[in-house]
Amino acid sequence: MTEVHPAAGPSRRSFLTRLVAAPTLALVTHGAAEALAPHAAHAAVPSLPAPADLVDLGDLFILAGAPTAALLALAVDPDGTVRFRLPREEVGQGLTTAVAMLVAEELDTPLATVRVELDDARPELLFNQLTGSSNSVRSLYGPVRRTAATARARLLAAAARRWSVPVSSLTTAEGAVRAPDGRTAGYGSLSAAAADPALPVPAAAPKERKDHALVGRPTGRIDARAMVTGAQRYTLDLDVPGAKPCVVRRPPTLGGTVRSVANLAAVRAMPGVLHVVTIPTGVAVVAETFGQALDAKAALDIAWGPGPADRLSDADIRARLHAAVPPLAVPPLLTPYVDAAFDFAFVGHAPMETNCAVADVRADRAEVWSGLKSPIVARQTIAAELGLPVDKVAVHVVQAGGSFGRRLFFDAALEAARVSRACGRPVRLMWTRVDDTRHGRMRPATHHRIRAAYALGEVLSFEHRVAAAETDFRHGLGEIITATAAHLPAGIGNATLAQTLFHTTVATPYHFGLTTHGLNEVPTGIPTGSWRSVYSANTRGAEEIVVDELAARTGKDPYRFRRAFLRNDDQRAVLDKAAAEGEWGRPLPAGCAQGIAFHEEYRSRTACLVEIDTRDPGHVRVTRAVIAVDVGLPVNPRGLEAQMIGGLADAISTTLRAGLHIDKGLPLEGSYSQFHWAQQRDTPRDVRVFVLPATGERPGGAGELGVPAAVGAVANAWARATGRKPRSFPLDFDVDFTPYPR
Repeated sequence: MTEVHPAAGPSRRSFLTRLVAAPTLALVTHGAAEALAPHAAHAAVPSLPAPADLVDLGDLFILAGAPTAALLALAVDPDGTVRFRLPREEVGQGLTTAVAMLVAEELDTPLATVRVELDDARPELLFNQLTGSSNSVRSLYGPVRRTAATARARLLAAAARRWSVPVSSLTTAEGAVRAPDGRTAGYGSLSAAAADPALPVPAAAPKERKDHALVGRPTGRIDARAMVTGAQRYTLDLDVPGAKPCVVRRPPTLGGTVRSVANLAAVRAMPGVLHVVTIPTGVAVVAETFGQALDAKAALDIAWGPGPADRLSDADIRARLHAAVPPLAVPPLLTPYVDAAFDFAFVGHAPMETNCAVADVRADRAEVWSGLKSPIVARQTIAAELGLPVDKVAVHVVQAGGSFGRRLFFDAALEAARVSRACGRPVRLMWTRVDDTRHGRMRPATHHRIRAAYALGEVLSFEHRVAAAETDFRHGLGEIITATAAHLPAGIGNATLAQTLFHTTVATPYHFGLTTHGLNEVPTGIPTGSWRSVYSANTRGAEEIVVDELAARTGKDPYRFRRAFLRNDDQRAVLDKAAAEGEWGRPLPAGCAQGIAFHEEYRSRTACLVEIDTRDPGHVRVTRAVIAVDVGLPVNPRGLEAQMIGGLADAISTTLRAGLHIDKGLPLEGSYSQFHWAQQRDTPRDVRVFVLPATGERPGGAGELGVPAAVGAVANAWARATGRKPRSFPLDFDVDFTPYPR
């Protein structure tokens, strides 16, 4: 059962509005001033703000997107339907619902009349079509509202001219303009007149927060019915004429190459087989049905070349990371200290919808459909691969069944384009579940060293050093310029992006004296990518474990200890809410315990309290969770609830059982039955999410917020229940399955 506590409370058929966003520098300036302002320090040794406290990654994305924020499109049809083209991807995070709420709010129209359509790849948007970093609602909040407010102003002006009355005398409600004498005109009937470029339109401004009637109210997803009834169309549901099923036989090690195919003629002669072609990532089979394509794929006799990670297994990777961790700067001198080291395994993204794409490549043009979070660089890369001008390549963004960072890369779309060109026909390419688990991108394995010195009940210094398998950011910031820059030699390209992302996302929220962070990344040849919370899930999760151990060393209660060292009242309010609603300290049976943790990122903050039952070592499970969250201005509290529950599920999975074993250049896991993601029986039946009332005028980020605190809470509960210090994750990481053949 869950509970949410929201904030109080130019044609004759349609018209298009465009808007230049207000300067976003004010946002960054506000954030920096807030971080530097004096706070009521509850510790004797206050900490200076970290880079992420001053300007975080979301702020940078907002600044980068400002020049093209004008290019938002909203149309009102004659039947009153409002259509908004969204230059982001919906992957299940509820973004289309939040944006529809913003449009409906500003237009004073029922939510049911708003249609949010995913925009095709538009290179003119530059940095403004990347979905990631918990940034979509943050960056779109102002521009979407202003676009809708402009549309409303034009509709009012059109009605005023029709009735020869002052605009100021008119009001809007329920998708119609109303006059003082009782006359009404639906938006649809005014759409053609409102599109007149000569129409005099007064200045438009979005509503103030106090006037919101929809924004801030828990609202069901606009696509919920389609999703649960099967009506929602994903990539492989699209009816692209002539597109035939396609699968790829992939190498037995990551990044391996095809040397030769011994039985090519025999496989081509198998029932239903249409084409067998070699592409850089393997051998593709196109057939009449997916079953026939899978049979032919299995029958291929391929000689493979080596991959870049063939010699690597878990022990080798761990040794490399241990050797690469940056040194701690503060030696343990005359003060007591806590030293801790942590290891986190590789983790797959594992979205429900595997990697897939549809492509139709002709001699002079190409069209591609896929779930894409960086469609601009996908379009530009595919155009370059095919030798076509960018304007001859259309890339359509399709709603996807999950991502967690995976769909920042466009592997399937590029593969489908290559196969379609080779075959001369449209193809419908699908990665199998085993493909997705073994050959998909992974959250990098990491090693952490933390040292915290303390004396007289105060923390004097807090150092955190991270060594990580290199995270691949070669999708850039969503377009070809930064994607190309990311391919520059080490220390210039990808490493620069890694350091930027690390230091603009990771920050310790406590007054812990001299606080420093360092990252060193190790190239491994293993395909990696951003995974939900990127660096913060492991980094802040490990820190929250050390916070508990500091509390124990100083004889303090873990909740009270956190409360004393947090930097401001907004943070403490979230922690207090979780502790109070979760009944922190209530008695539990032996082998059961509570854990609590806090996290702040992207101008939002959350606290998580969990209860765990470890009495059955074969089935350790979280039985109860209470989460409090403050995102500044909540647009859709119900969507925030879902985000927090999703983060909790990710944390339970990766903390307790889910990880990938690397064995001689390939993950052993090949399916959900082997990659032990939390199932229904592993998740708590009692989960309550409390969305705090608005504490700001703008929304913060939420998509990645929920994982780090939940990682810390689960690990801390396990430590208190078992009396053991958690140091290697996942905690239960046995190979209890027979791996699929390579």
